[in-house]
Amino acid sequence: MPELPEVEVVRSGLAATAVGRRITGVVRRAPALRWPIPDGLPEQLTGRVLRAVERRGKYLLFAVEPGWLIVHLGMSGTIAWTPPDRPLRAHDHFDLQFAGGVLRLNDPRRFGAVLWHDALQGPPEHHPLLASLGIEPFSPAFDGDLLYQATRGRRLAIKQLLLSGTVVVGVGNIYASESLFRAGIRPTTAAGRISRTRCHQLAQAIRQTLAAAIQAGGSTLRDFVASDGASGYFQNECFVYDRAGQPCRVCATPVRAMRQQQRSTFWCPRCQT
Repeated sequence: MPELPEVEVVRSGLAATAVGRRITGVVRRAPALRWPIPDGLPEQLTGRVLRAVERRGKYLLFAVEPGWLIVHLGMSGTIAWTPPDRPLRAHDHFDLQFAGGVLRLNDPRRFGAVLWHDALQGPPEHHPLLASLGIEPFSPAFDGDLLYQATRGRRLAIKQLLLSGTVVVGVGNIYASESLFRAGIRPTTAAGRISRTRCHQLAQAIRQTLAAAIQAGGSTLRDFVASDGASGYFQNECFVYDRAGQPCRVCATPVRAMRQQQRSTFWCPRCQT
């Protein structure tokens, strides 16, 4: 599933390509993905200028004059700028058309979303899917003190808390394992047992890990490609993720793997305590 770094890479590419262009048409080839695609999008969007491409967590927000088109890539979705005459592929479900090109959403599993939030309903953060999200990891307000306060009394394993997205968004499975390694924290540690000092280390590690992943173009394990079709390569730089049995890049101890709530977790038993 594309996580925050992958979505940010896509956002950046789409912003550079499509912002400032006028929408000439909207094509809906499937009535629904995870939820129904609104019927009125052609009337609402055609003729409008795309003002910005923003991101909240793993959601892309396409800002136009009357509101925001909210797009989620689901498990294996991609959205890319394509020539208008490019032949359709299987699972090409939705197009935003412009003079000279098309933003085309392809989603084989249909776990993604295309939704609309009208400006009359307030900022996009008021949308039900966004209202309960945690803080953005690159926000100045995200630091060790916030993480410390949010974890007090929590028995949930710290990795599971990070994956929940209720405290901080965007720390998906790869990036949770990598952030915890950088902070020297074992993934099974109860969140409430982590000291203030180690919470500061973890907050810094989360920002460093996500920034490095964005710089590397994200992680391509199966389906992810950027808006221009390029693959990411952060997976080649991982300290522990998907390296079970291989020597730790820091201490040479074999990396271990386990399952936490049906997700693979990787850690170094020596570096993480």
